Amino acid sequence: MNKTQPSLAIFLGGVGGSPVEEWMRGVLEAAALDTAEVALASGVLARVILAADRAPEGETPAGLELRLDEPGGEAFRFGPAFVALAEDLGPGGLAYVGAGSGPLLRAADFEALVAPLSNGSAGQDVIVTNNRFSSDLFALAAPRRVADLDPTAENDNAIPRRLRDEHGFEVIELPRTLETQFNIDTPSDAIALALSGRAGPRLTAALADVPAAERMQRAAREFIERTSEVLVAGRVSSRTWQYLESETACRIRLLSEERGMQAAGTDASGTARSLLGQLIREAGPIRTFGVLLPELCRAAFIDIRPALVQLGIRPSRAGRFAADLGRPDEIEDIELRAIVEAVEVSPIPIVLGGHSLVGGSLELLNQWAWDERDAQAGPGV
Repeated sequence: MNKTQPSLAIFLGGVGGSPVEEWMRGVLEAAALDTAEVALASGVLARVILAADRAPEGETPAGLELRLDEPGGEAFRFGPAFVALAEDLGPGGLAYVGAGSGPLLRAADFEALVAPLSNGSAGQDVIVTNNRFSSDLFALAAPRRVADLDPTAENDNAIPRRLRDEHGFEVIELPRTLETQFNIDTPSDAIALALSGRAGPRLTAALADVPAAERMQRAAREFIERTSEVLVAGRVSSRTWQYLESETACRIRLLSEERGMQAAGTDASGTARSLLGQLIREAGPIRTFGVLLPELCRAAFIDIRPALVQLGIRPSRAGRFAADLGRPDEIEDIELRAIVEAVEVSPIPIVLGGHSLVGGSLELLNQWAWDERDAQAGPGV
């Protein structure tokens, strides 16, 4: 172990309770352990630590260190927890990856993440990240500087942007590839990853009992039909738009709105605005998903979170996950349940999810559809 190299912290916590949340917890735990194994084998990190609120149930990779929350301790806050870990580790810098943010990362990605930190004193005011506006992973030579943020950082998303704006840090973005942008935010992302066959060994085992993916498969197959049209709605990036334009055979109908919603805090404040949400309010869920959308497309992938903010719907996490899985009977919020029930009876396949659904998950699903067609065609066709 080279003590001058940076260390890596993988954070996992806060997910659990209901059956669907416990299933998601198992998925994230498996993803974190697979990520740790790749990181340990990369050779560019002094230590790899899993910071969690409870011990993982699966077998941990050799060399992985566990840092578990104290029972009955203070409520978790991202900023103080990150700084406390940095102080315990000492010099060398610290990289961070969320539990669901690294299932596709390779050794080369970890090398790229920490390489700028070795640039002498110039690296002290540099933060490397996958997205300067809504970060899922980052690395910095002076991790204690996160303590300088006022108010305290409550999550990972805004740290690179705030260090730049408040303390003049230089932000270096990693190339925006599927590997650096994919994140398991919701069950929809887990299902897409299961279909792709690209999960690590622990995650593959955890996804062996993945909920039925039939609707997602039907929707994904429309990507490769030249006469079809697919609606993609939500926090869609220009990178995803460019990918869909060049890699799908169908026509794409795009509604991109409320990019950076979480980082800007407009979800928490309730000020995010959504055209889709306005449509649902004016036309009602049954007409929106049963009549209007089928007139526009043959399949739809919808990041429903901006619309929920517009509608003033604030479901529990269990409710959101149940919505993504198409389980209206498990949703307590009456309005969200009505939306999911309308989606369930729509004449077209509609897939609901969060931000990652209309990002990296679409790339995995499009490639799955092409691979399925190639396999059916057989060799030499």
